[in-house]
Amino acid sequence: MDNFTDPNLSTIHVPSGPTTYTHTTPDYSTLTLPQLITRKDNLEAELKALGSVLDSHGVTMNTTLTTFDGYPRADIDVAQIRVTRSRIIYLRNDWKGLMGRIERGLVEHHEGMKISGQDRDGKSEEEEGDVSTTSESGEVQTSSSPPSAPEAPFAKVNTVEPGSPAHEAGLKVGDLIRRFGSAIWSNHERLRRVGEVVQQNQGRPILVRVQRKTTDGVGVQELEVRVTPRGGWGGRGSLGCHVVPI
Repeated sequence: MDNFTDPNLSTIHVPSGPTTYTHTTPDYSTLTLPQLITRKDNLEAELKALGSVLDSHGVTMNTTLTTFDGYPRADIDVAQIRVTRSRIIYLRNDWKGLMGRIERGLVEHHEGMKISGQDRDGKSEEEEGDVSTTSESGEVQTSSSPPSAPEAPFAKVNTVEPGSPAHEAGLKVGDLIRRFGSAIWSNHERLRRVGEVVQQNQGRPILVRVQRKTTDGVGVQELEVRVTPRGGWGGRGSLGCHVVPI
């Protein structure tokens, strides 16, 4: 990934006095896909920090800031809260536009790869062969159905405990996760959604799509496994693996 730092987000500061943010739609057309993803991460980091500011005052985006008779509340910093809310709204609008641009960039990237493959040998990836998948038992199978939408990896399997549900499903250290149930790159919220999926599916199989390097270390496999979270397997957690965001 390119080393890209957004100067607008490198330092998060919320003024205590009145400030007006004038929203203009940023031009993302000159940024590469890795730069767009870095920008997204920076936006999400600032939104999280701003959310912590609201939490410190014990308020949300909808909490009233006035007393019953219309005066500003004296128990909170009303000016700072208003500035923080304004900045959050500003960044949320940027985030929505940015996610749309990232999605288009992923589509363009995959289309470019497909065209490149056709130019190389006259066949598309779908015509060359089936997509490898892995069954619940860990056995590698094939499927002729390509993914319905681009799914960029968002997490990496760091450890897998022997005999764990993750191990039995076929997950391996180094696997890059593209989908974990309903969690994908655009909504996983620093893996919070992954945790929710695990909690909501105890004893039920979860579809997990991963990228895995081939044994020669040159190619990449697109795999599917089904992991069933459960307690009492003999180790910590209900999956028996450690996953980190990328």
